[in-house]
Amino acid sequence: MKRIITSLLLALSMTGVAQAELLTKESAHSVQETMDRFEAIVREKGMTVFARIDHQANAAGAGMEMAPAQVLVFGNPKGGTRIMQDDIRAGLDLPLRVLVYADADGKTRILYHDPRALRDVYEIDENPVPDKVAGALDKITEAAAQ
Repeated sequence: MKRIITSLLLALSMTGVAQAELLTKESAHSVQETMDRFEAIVREKGMTVFARIDHQANAAGAGMEMAPAQVLVFGNPKGGTRIMQDDIRAGLDLPLRVLVYADADGKTRILYHDPRALRDVYEIDENPVPDKVAGALDKITEAAAQ
């Protein structure tokens, strides 16, 4: 019984941490336009776009329906490499991902993990890259949403 309670408390505490790491912004544009804007800014800043995934289109291909949702997988290999040099396991969470989706009310949202939260999981406490990435991501998502 003690083991079950401990496991439950651990799971609940991890859920709270994970939710605190998620950052959300509302966009004035559709999912498609927001993601187009976001991708254009990312490319303009010289970052690499590794993939763009259209979840709604993939669902349609499986004969299912869902609200518009797209993910962009992107990053700067110089920054990501600096993080992984400190702790290679961070490669599990790199490159970065941003989700643009329509919520239940039809509003377009931009969702992403706070890059500074990588410090909670990996041994990169002294690495300045997550702070720089967090600032850049804030500006880029804001520009895409306007």
